[in-house]
Amino acid sequence: MLRAPSAEKEWIKDRLEVRQYATRDEMGRAAAEEAAAALRNKLAMQDHVRMVLAAAPSQSEFLHYLGEAEGVDWKRVTAFHMDEYIGLGPDAPQCFGIFLGTRFFMRVNLGKVHLIDSLADPGMECERYASLLQEAPIDMVCLGIGENGHLAFNDPPVADFQDPYTVKTVRLDDMCRQQQVHDGCFARLEDVPEYALTMTIPALLSAERLFCIVPGAAKRNAVLETLEGPLSPSCPASILRTHPDCRLYLDRDSSPGR
Repeated sequence: MLRAPSAEKEWIKDRLEVRQYATRDEMGRAAAEEAAAALRNKLAMQDHVRMVLAAAPSQSEFLHYLGEAEGVDWKRVTAFHMDEYIGLGPDAPQCFGIFLGTRFFMRVNLGKVHLIDSLADPGMECERYASLLQEAPIDMVCLGIGENGHLAFNDPPVADFQDPYTVKTVRLDDMCRQQQVHDGCFARLEDVPEYALTMTIPALLSAERLFCIVPGAAKRNAVLETLEGPLSPSCPASILRTHPDCRLYLDRDSSPGR
């Protein structure tokens, strides 16, 4: 098995492990190889693993290398995704289920994949998906950080560190919607849906391990606020500093330096 690339810098902020890599590709490969090692170790101790994945261009390198990982018995892995737009047809390329399907789900032989139905009644879909997530503990979440510091679609206006829900309906912040244009997912801001379903912050943080992959200069300010700002929903990702086993992967462009 390939050895993960070495980090240029490593440090700890509160409980959060931070690793900076020279390039985006090295960052994605390191995160994937370490996530794959965690999967192999967990599968050696229990029959099945349940993991949650983010769907965003920032995760492309990570998903590519994770799909090439050796020695993972994917048939014993159940996968979820953490959010989805409301109202997009199931074949729309911007659907997160489609994104993950083409980049990851179709490349590995997963035991189960649970997708959020973007066309279902939102209230009922929140309940259905929450029920699936609550069937057993979540072992691993692989996520990113938005330009406004969001985790999944928990933007600052709706982020709640004590949220009582597992999945909820949210109205997307304009900065979050603009990021979807910056990422090339939509041509114009008007094309980006205004509402989505998302796993809540407590649901994400309930996982035993978190792998957070954040490349690119557009994320540098969000990373800086995550690491050096107050623990506050004004930067939802700041809550990662409280998790007992979270690792943040950066490249030179996203790292605020030390």
